Amino acid sequence: MADRHTKLLVLDRDGTINHDRDDYVKSPQEWEALPGALEAIARLNHAGWHVVVASNQSGLGRGLFDMAALNAMHEKMHQQLAALGGRIDAVFFCPHAPQDNCACRKPLPGLLEQIGERMGLSMQGVPVAGDSLRDLSAAVALGCQPHLVLTGKSAGLDLAQAQQVMPPGTRTHDNLTALADYLIGERSALAA
Repeated sequence: MADRHTKLLVLDRDGTINHDRDDYVKSPQEWEALPGALEAIARLNHAGWHVVVASNQSGLGRGLFDMAALNAMHEKMHQQLAALGGRIDAVFFCPHAPQDNCACRKPLPGLLEQIGERMGLSMQGVPVAGDSLRDLSAAVALGCQPHLVLTGKSAGLDLAQAQQVMPPGTRTHDNLTALADYLIGERSALAA
C-alpha cells in the first residue's frame, strides 16, 4: 500500500462518519452512522481509495469509557461497513485529555504523522476531511489537503461562514457523500 500512487483519505470520526454528541459517544449503542456516510466510504473503496480514521478520543483520558467500549464502537463501524462492501484500513486515535499536552491530539498533527509513518507515505497533498477547525488545522500543518464536511460541529454553516473560519484552500462539502462524489470525480478527470 505504501507507494506514491496510493489513494489515501483520512477521515475524522465523530461528526464526520457518525453522529457526534455533546456528552461524547461512549458505547456501541451510542455510535450511529450519519446517513449515507458508510455508503460513501464503500464507494470510495470501490474506486480504489484507502480510508483511515484519525480521531480525538479524549473520553478515554477523561474516564468516560474504556478501551473495550472504544473497540466495540469500532467493531460496529467495521461490521456495518463490511455489510456494504466497504472498509476502513486503520483507526488512529488520541486517547489523551486536553490537559495531557500530547502531540497526537488534533489540532496538532501527531496522528497524521503516525499515519504517514505507518503507511510509509508522505502526507503532502493527502485529503483529510473533518467537521471542525481542529481537524483541518492538523491537516494543513502537514501539507495535507483540507476538506470540511458540513455535518457534526459544522452542521448549519453555509459556505461563506465556512470560508471565514477554515484554513485557506479548504474545500467544503455537504457531507461524506458529496466528498466521495468530488474525490471520485476528480480522480476520474485526472485519469482521462
